[in-house]
Formats: sequence, structure tokens, C-alpha cells
Amino acid sequence: MNAIIVSLHVLSAIIWVGGMIAIRIAVHPVMQSIDDMPIKLGKTIEIIGRLFNLVIPFIILLLITAVIMALTLKGSSLYSVVLIKELIWVIMTINFIYMYIRRHSASKLFVAGDFALAKAKISPFPNLLLPINIVLGLVALYLGVTLRGL
Repeated sequence: MNAIIVSLHVLSAIIWVGGMIAIRIAVHPVMQSIDDMPIKLGKTIEIIGRLFNLVIPFIILLLITAVIMALTLKGSSLYSVVLIKELIWVIMTINFIYMYIRRHSASKLFVAGDFALAKAKISPFPNLLLPINIVLGLVALYLGVTLRGL
């Protein structure tokens, strides 16, 4: 059972962090080559929405498996590392919720034709909010590997 919990946890982290890396490193630069602002903005909002819909179940699964693993390590010498790691995932989740709300708002603004305000809602994503979660996710993954002694 422990191997299944750890595997689901790692898979969830890979999909969440990997998805953000793919969007930031591969998709975002390509999107910048689109000159038509409404098309670029609409596609950006759609891509972010698809990523968010993909990762939501994995974020939930990650947090559930994190609690299960934390309970199994409670009282061990590694517990402080577990708490730091899980705090990182919580911060990432809060950042994700913030981005989710901003993206949802941008989508509504886009549909209403307010492209400038829609763009302003998602403009902090590529250079601030996603990189924060990517760095935190990589730190959490590293801590997870150190917890397993690899």
C-alpha cells in the first residue's frame, strides 16, 4: 500500500510541476509569436484553462497522499522535512487557486470583449506566478527524494 501512495504522490507532482514547466518553457514562447492579440489572448486563456482542469484532480490527490505519508512519518526524525515539504505544496496550492480565480475572471472578461483587462488578469502568470510554483515544486520534489534516501 505504501508504494501505491508514494507512486500516486510522485505522479501527481510530476503532472502538476511538469505541466507548468511545459506551459512556461514550450508553449508560452510559441504563443508570443502570434501577432493577433485577441487570438493570442483567447488561446492563452484556453491553454491555461486546459492545464488547470488537468491538474486539479492531481493537486487533490497530491494533497491527500501527502497527508497519508505525513501521518506515517509522524514522530520520526524526518517529520520536520515532511512538514516543510507539505507547507510548500500548500503554498503552491494557494498560488494555484489565485491563478485559477484570475484565469476564470480573464475568461469572462475576454468573452465580454474587454481584452485589455483580461490580459492584465493573466499577465503575471508566465513571469511570476508559474515560475514561483515551478521553483517551489522542484524544491518539494527534491525534498521528497531526500526523504526516500535516494
